[in-house]
Amino acid sequence: MTRRSLTILLAAALALTAATASAVAAAPFPTRIQLPSGWMPEGITAGAGTTIYVGSLAGGGVWRGDVRTGLGNVFVPAWGGAATGVEYDAAANRLWVAGGPTGTVRVYDATTGELLRAYTFAPAGFLNDLVVTDEAVYVTDSNNAWLDVILLGPNGELPASDGVTTLPLSGITVEPGQFNANGIVATRGWLLVVDSFTGGLFRVDPATGTATEVSTGGTSVTNGDGLELRGSTLYVVRNADQLVEVFRLGPGLTTAKPLAEIRSPDLSVPTTAAVQAGRLWVVNARFGITTDDYWVSQVPTRS
Repeated sequence: MTRRSLTILLAAALALTAATASAVAAAPFPTRIQLPSGWMPEGITAGAGTTIYVGSLAGGGVWRGDVRTGLGNVFVPAWGGAATGVEYDAAANRLWVAGGPTGTVRVYDATTGELLRAYTFAPAGFLNDLVVTDEAVYVTDSNNAWLDVILLGPNGELPASDGVTTLPLSGITVEPGQFNANGIVATRGWLLVVDSFTGGLFRVDPATGTATEVSTGGTSVTNGDGLELRGSTLYVVRNADQLVEVFRLGPGLTTAKPLAEIRSPDLSVPTTAAVQAGRLWVVNARFGITTDDYWVSQVPTRS
């Protein structure tokens, strides 16, 4: 082979490699991200970069994936419990995980997966979802009329394992034997909580636990599960209704204006959602369906 021929071949190979890399970089984000067989997801949260974390009801593990590639792996192995709500704390690079019927909340290093601390609440019903503020971690107990609270120290310092308390709720009717307070987010110094059973959205004072119902303009949030908040836009995932309601929060958080109703044939009993890379990613828990097939769906941020 002549030097000229070799030079042409090398140039062609480099051009092909560059074209392939460019095509990969420009490839659209997947519309569906497959989870491990039998994963039984419930909670999702957006991490650093294009990362998402998805908890498992089947043993309590956490899966970490990349929404750009759709690839991922088990980040935290199953510990024999359950993982419901998951929340990424960007300020401290920590991952908080609610433990459902176990009455526990676990916190991990979001880079290494190291368990940093575990907190146990007793009595406890079903620890469902959680949110992190500068002062505390607030956890919904769907079977009881209170929020479980982990008070953080200066600069977000983790308290001792027994550093837990409860915040009684008033203004939210808790129906015995039903799932009540479920998804939770924090904004403007308030907490927002959805009641799955009554279909109410509530503004909660984190100091007193006093809840005031937010007017949703007649739009129901019955079966409301996970909440996701970006600015003034609130996403309410309604599991059994197979949809996501979109609202714009008003001044004082007393109103929520309905903006859109997101439906997709790819949704199968969705529970929670996370905005990552400008896209909405929804977990499909598939409750009541006998299957080992689970996934995360990308849906439009508006219908």
